[in-house]
Amino acid sequence: MVIRKAERKDIYGLMNLLSQVLSVHAEIRPDIFKANTTKYTEEELYYIVTNPLTPVFVAVDENERVLGHCFCKFIQYSKDNVLTDVKTLYIDDICVDENARGKGIAKSLYGFASDFAKTENCYNITLNVWEGNDTAIKFYEAMGLKVQKTTMEKIL
Repeated sequence: MVIRKAERKDIYGLMNLLSQVLSVHAEIRPDIFKANTTKYTEEELYYIVTNPLTPVFVAVDENERVLGHCFCKFIQYSKDNVLTDVKTLYIDDICVDENARGKGIAKSLYGFASDFAKTENCYNITLNVWEGNDTAIKFYEAMGLKVQKTTMEKIL
């Protein structure tokens, strides 16, 4: 397995994984997420994987099949009235193909993103996890992440 920046040739594999991610979210919150779709279109993915502000990393096998992905984006606060000037690597999504789980791929993707954030002089890494996605919460806690803030809701 190799981890590298995503390329245009990876879009089909990314679409497959995005479909798997959405299935998890739609199962947890069908009131919010539409089933049987993906977060991005192929055109949007082309823009994302070619934009230096939205790095995407993929884990691929020896046949270049996408086994997992890590979508990131830089968030930079500068000259804000209340926030210090920090650069954050926000992890928008990590997913490992359901047929490749349990092999340490997610851990490797997270480690790659973490090393990348350090080389880019980021202050921290942040991400969001939907309540009810207990597997993801446990994984991120095992990676050393802690709760930074909590989003709350009341359904009307």
